[in-house]
Amino acid sequence: MRAERFDFPNAQGHQLTGLLESPAGEPSAYALFAHCFTCSKDSRAAKRIAEALAARGIAVLRFDFTGLGSSEGDFANTDFSSNVADLVAAADHLRRVRRAPSLLIGHSLGGAAVLAAAGRVPEVDAVATIAAPSDPGHVASLFGDRLAEIREHGEGEVVLAGRSFCIRREFLDDISEQNLLADVTRLRTALLVMHAPGDQVVSVDSASRIFLAARHPKSFVSLDDADHLLSRRRDAVYAADVITAWAERYIATTDTGTGSGTGTGAAAAPGDDGPRSVEVTETGVGTFQQAVKAGPHHLIADEPVDVGGLDTGPSPYDLLLAALGACTTMTLRMYADRKGLALRGVSVRLQHSKIHASDCASCETSEGRIDRIDKVITLEGDLDDAQRARLLEIADKCPVHRTLHSEVQIRTELS
Repeated sequence: MRAERFDFPNAQGHQLTGLLESPAGEPSAYALFAHCFTCSKDSRAAKRIAEALAARGIAVLRFDFTGLGSSEGDFANTDFSSNVADLVAAADHLRRVRRAPSLLIGHSLGGAAVLAAAGRVPEVDAVATIAAPSDPGHVASLFGDRLAEIREHGEGEVVLAGRSFCIRREFLDDISEQNLLADVTRLRTALLVMHAPGDQVVSVDSASRIFLAARHPKSFVSLDDADHLLSRRRDAVYAADVITAWAERYIATTDTGTGSGTGTGAAAAPGDDGPRSVEVTETGVGTFQQAVKAGPHHLIADEPVDVGGLDTGPSPYDLLLAALGACTTMTLRMYADRKGLALRGVSVRLQHSKIHASDCASCETSEGRIDRIDKVITLEGDLDDAQRARLLEIADKCPVHRTLHSEVQIRTELS
């Protein structure tokens, strides 16, 4: 992946500082990320989600709202409406110099902002929110006993996450005038609502209200025990994985060989242009992390930490075992259905190891070490011993198993 500085002016002429995370090749689509209240583009959630989406072919612009981070302007003069305007300005700039965003993602109050901004960005096909309030006025609850002072004197200092901010009466007036659920009702895009049931900052009831107000297509995903800021890396990565898989059904994409979609989010029919190719590209994250693209499908490959990787995805041998395991279960399912067997479920556990050739009585190789794959199959259902024995035989006839046992020619060349 690559990250580049991406600054642009807002409606007031202030220069806003952004960072565009892009995949190794041409992006399949562009997304716009809105950070949480008083956070910045460099928050853990923003950074991790942007990087994960870029690894899967979607470029993500994250930027600092006016007066925050490295962006120009006075935070005291901003409000919810100005945040929405900043998002629209970011989308306009993307449209001019790259391509308009088809996906909007917002965290906390940024989630409310993308819901309000979506109707002003015609190219948007999908909106995803994370821990978003259903009413921007919720932010006022963070000001505690300073709220009365702000209303009485016109402004006041509040401390949020250890930092002091000047909040003015105009900010309170602006958030009180918002009707976000009306904006949600008017949405003509797909919506993904993500929220943790135990969120201590914004109640999950907000997610329920947003979800109920929205039209279909809409989806809700629980973030389980994640905190409001997605402080744990695995929570942010999980959110990114879900957003990517969900968005590919809806966003308009350009299939460039490194992108994620086929133009409408629908998967291309396999075999239309011969065998489907798999493309693997370094992401630049860590030493070994790779972005794997198989048609419209994306995943990350990596190595475990103990061999220098980040363990952000399965290793190459994990993927090999997964291919063999998936092929085995598919083959057993096809055979059982065709023969009318009462096979209720099947699972395969596999492990790869290296053994001495001398320990293998049936192997042609007699010296050195050889690869061994142990495959344990669990069959569920009302099957007699003869049926189970036959299924065990069929398991070794799956195409991947046969490929591993056959002579394989691998041709390697430079592009």
